[in-house]
Amino acid sequence: MPGQRLFQSDPPADPSHLPDTELGNSVKLDVSSFAISNAELDALRKFRSAANYVAAAMIFLKDDVLLERQLTFDDIKPRLLGHWGTCPGLTLVYAHLNRIIKKTDLDTLLVVGPGHGAPAILSCLWLEDSISPFYPSYTRDRAGLTNLIRKFSAPGGFPSHINAETPGCIHEGGELGYALAVAFGAALDNPHLVVTCVVGDGEAETGPTATAWHGYKFIDPAVSGAVLPIVHVNGFKISNRTIYGCMDDKELVALFCGYGYQPRIVKDLANIDKDLAASMEWALGEIARIQKAARSGKPIVKPRWPVIILRTPKGLSGPKELHGEYIEGSYRSHQVPLPNAKTDETELKMLQSWLASYDPQQLFCIGGDKNTPDCAPCSEVLRIVPDDRDKRLGMKKEAYAAYQPLKVPAWATFGVQKRSQASCMKTVGEFLKQVITDNPTRFRIFSPDELESNKLGAVLEVTGRDMEWDVASRAQNGRIIEILSEHTCQGMLQGYTLTGRTGLFPSYEAFLGIVQTMMVQYSKFAKMAFETKWRQDVGSINYIETSTWARQEHNGFSHQNPGFIGAVLNLKPKIARVYLPPDANCWLSTMAHCLRSRNYINLIVGSKQPTSVWLDQEEADRHCIAGASVWKFASVDGGVDPDVVLVGIGTEVTFEVIAAAALLRKQVPDLRVRVVNVTDLMILGPYGSHPHALSEDDFDTLFTVDRSIIINFHGYPLDIKGMMFGRPGVERMVIEGYREEGTTTTPFDMMLCNGTSRYHLAAAAVRAGALFNSKVSCVAHEAASFFMHRAAKDKEYIYLHGHDPDGMFDTPVFEKN
Repeated sequence: MPGQRLFQSDPPADPSHLPDTELGNSVKLDVSSFAISNAELDALRKFRSAANYVAAAMIFLKDDVLLERQLTFDDIKPRLLGHWGTCPGLTLVYAHLNRIIKKTDLDTLLVVGPGHGAPAILSCLWLEDSISPFYPSYTRDRAGLTNLIRKFSAPGGFPSHINAETPGCIHEGGELGYALAVAFGAALDNPHLVVTCVVGDGEAETGPTATAWHGYKFIDPAVSGAVLPIVHVNGFKISNRTIYGCMDDKELVALFCGYGYQPRIVKDLANIDKDLAASMEWALGEIARIQKAARSGKPIVKPRWPVIILRTPKGLSGPKELHGEYIEGSYRSHQVPLPNAKTDETELKMLQSWLASYDPQQLFCIGGDKNTPDCAPCSEVLRIVPDDRDKRLGMKKEAYAAYQPLKVPAWATFGVQKRSQASCMKTVGEFLKQVITDNPTRFRIFSPDELESNKLGAVLEVTGRDMEWDVASRAQNGRIIEILSEHTCQGMLQGYTLTGRTGLFPSYEAFLGIVQTMMVQYSKFAKMAFETKWRQDVGSINYIETSTWARQEHNGFSHQNPGFIGAVLNLKPKIARVYLPPDANCWLSTMAHCLRSRNYINLIVGSKQPTSVWLDQEEADRHCIAGASVWKFASVDGGVDPDVVLVGIGTEVTFEVIAAAALLRKQVPDLRVRVVNVTDLMILGPYGSHPHALSEDDFDTLFTVDRSIIINFHGYPLDIKGMMFGRPGVERMVIEGYREEGTTTTPFDMMLCNGTSRYHLAAAAVRAGALFNSKVSCVAHEAASFFMHRAAKDKEYIYLHGHDPDGMFDTPVFEKN
């Protein structure tokens, strides 16, 4: 689709119908009298020019990186990749952050929403010499600059988007919408830190960003840091105008005042450095004022935090027009503004003129001298760079070396009695209560308004919710963030985790899928971080998936979706973990393990309703270490020489496996049944497909070499079929699971609807076992028919009486073999 037809560069928004008095709610500053020296202003301009030059060169050049002769087609990269349009705004922000850090000793991280602006960030990092400590080939000299420019978006170099390989980065910046929530998560429990977050006006159109503006309502300024949002309104996306670009100042002021901010609009291009410098100092002063009040015991109720709205043309300082079309101030500057510079003489000359406009010979010390390497930035460019290397944006340890391990209590002391019934969630809630007590500044729960519904309310006995606009929970250092936005929970969790702490995200099973692509984006960051040698460990991202399809209570078909399991299974195996603990004690063991783990994405799936406790603490520990085991108590002769193997994977479906085994013991006593429970889903894949995958010998030992395997799985059967592909003998497996059947009905009816009931399993087992046991073959058809008749009669009972038959979920009792 062609882009919009433009009639001027950087077109203004149409005037709104709001009264002019609305502008009175914006922050007014006397910029003309702001105290900043001409030397500082000159240094800011030179730093920006140098950064913009390098950023543009990274997109186009593979040789003659400082224009020491006339460019030729051979100097241009064969593939022109990168995004120019956002770069001038990012280098502007970066330069001013450097100035304010050097002046005030500010501790800040920079979270960049427009992640495709990697050339801008990488150029600034190179100028301040924050790349070479991590990558020795990117020294601040001719060789390092050549490597940076030549290798950008090329094999072996930095990619076109900011990622975990970028020093100072804690946000992938590929899929848009999450930067602001990540910034708020990073600020939590970091009282010394101001997280500067650039939100592009394209990203601002996303739902996650729209909700994340409320993040300050969850920041207690007495114990946490702050976020300084800078909304970069350059007016255009990839081929048309942005919403914010079509809003006039009055509309933007009204919007951000409604969110609870003090908006300061920066748009005086002729004096942009002075305007932004004054605005940043004002914003940091406001942050300090709010924090001082809170930390002195007199918090401001509903403080209005600062936000800077930065209006600059897209692609500022780049080519103005090409072939009669606007480039600067247009969507045409979004990516490569001169796309045919490799083959078109006119565009090549325009590139030469554009790059020369920055006057690189005055910015870089070509030839060097006794104090400066060849091609290093000139001293005037570096005047605003912080002298303290650890303060530089690319060197902040909070971004790569801040992990604080949790003090994880001994879980066994919270265990419950074997053969009792207990809610896995309530039991884990008691454990998490102690985790919060033992880790008052390094652990939080991020919950989308479902904490008590998910039976984790025990934690509220030792902490509260952190919602600063609610009189019931403000200024109490509550460790629970509850907001009905899964996106905001995920973003905050990511920011909190990547800056060294550990969090937990409990959710209804059906709605974890809302953050599936966020989780996948994070997994890419985590995968690259794991492979980036200079990045230290971080805590794992931990999900609790409960309120499952198997126990619907008030809800129905809309609340049935175990698909998040499959999403995690598709991640890079070395970081993905999926656990389905069968009972409360196994849940405790698994939860403790996940909170201690590092660098993983852990998904733990289970029930919040009371269910049988099959194993004591010691048995549960051994079972979870193994990932799967034969449950001898439910097997015939302890599982020796079975005719068939019944496998349970998940809390409720495992109960049905045990119930089926008990039913078979009574009705078909000659059938030799082995019962296996799998708690670590990753053991099932072919050997080598995952670090936890069983060897072929171990798999055969557990599941036999040739007997039929009846698997009752909590999720979609295709997930197991996909995992098992490559294992020998998959044709002997019957896999049951959620079939997209059900409504608001009883627990056992959900089992019947989806073919996961004890009757379905028993019928399948007796048919399979008959192939290996002649005694069973004589009664197999009769027994299977009886089981399915029982299923039909129980369904009739449920529809007649509105509840399951009495005793349906009593713990099965097995007579000793």
